[in-house]
Amino acid sequence: MMTLNHTGVSHTVFRLLGIPGLEDQHIWISIPFFISYAIALFGNSLVIYIILTKRNLHEPMYLFLCMLAGADIVLSTCTVPQALAIFWFHAGEISLDRCITQFFISHSTFMSESGILLVMAFDRYIAICFPLRYTTILTHTLIGKIGITIFLRSYCTIFPIVFLLKRLNFCKNNIIPHTFCEHIGLAKYACNDIRVNIWYGLFVLMSTVVLDALLIFVSYVLILHAVFHMSSQDSRHKALNTCGSHVCIIILFYGPAFFTILTQRFGRHIPSHIHILLANVCVLAPPMLNPIIYGIKTKQIREQVAHIFFPKQK
Repeated sequence: MMTLNHTGVSHTVFRLLGIPGLEDQHIWISIPFFISYAIALFGNSLVIYIILTKRNLHEPMYLFLCMLAGADIVLSTCTVPQALAIFWFHAGEISLDRCITQFFISHSTFMSESGILLVMAFDRYIAICFPLRYTTILTHTLIGKIGITIFLRSYCTIFPIVFLLKRLNFCKNNIIPHTFCEHIGLAKYACNDIRVNIWYGLFVLMSTVVLDALLIFVSYVLILHAVFHMSSQDSRHKALNTCGSHVCIIILFYGPAFFTILTQRFGRHIPSHIHILLANVCVLAPPMLNPIIYGIKTKQIREQVAHIFFPKQK
């Protein structure tokens, strides 16, 4: 569908192609997509259920983990079903408003996850460096305020991009070679000047995800400094072990994300299907693996999972 305005034809309906060049493999590609999504939904829902129903897990670390699990469900749900619809039913048609909505939810949730990982690093810093003041600093009231601030920051920084996209006249093309909608991926089909979109998008990236990653790095420098000044080797081992799960999730989240950004900026000779597969790894891998990592590495959650599935065993 198209609309006419003073600048000419503007597309209001677009078509997502999925993974161009691999159309013949879409059915096979859908299998790991579906399995990953099912694991992400089940695993994160189980984590949320365990933390919310067990009062002994109403501690800052677990409440932040509950926020992360909720964000993982939202991130995967707003992107993966669309990809599966393309792979299975060739249902790639999407309206401009729905495309912008999908972009808004996925990008704001991605930035929320980055913020949650930052406060989880802050949580580990307080727990290791100020253990006696841990519960008095990170009260439930403060945790609630932190959660609200994280989501407001994400929504407020992404929201202007909605208006930057709505002002554009999409007259070049309406075929999007991707499984979901992205900011610049959509804006590049406009006939207007999109330099404002590019610069604001870069500002949002630097002021949220990149800044969060730098602050997490600083937090762990301070944590390691405190750990290696501990007198007891057992204390050092215990302190480092409590950070293990978080470090794994940080690498899992920021690794594919930064690699995707670098390939988009500098990998002009990399095939387009590689770019798209990397973008999907960013929304598939962390939601699927986060609950598995915390389930394996965290004794309290592991015990609760065992109690749910094997209630008669002690």
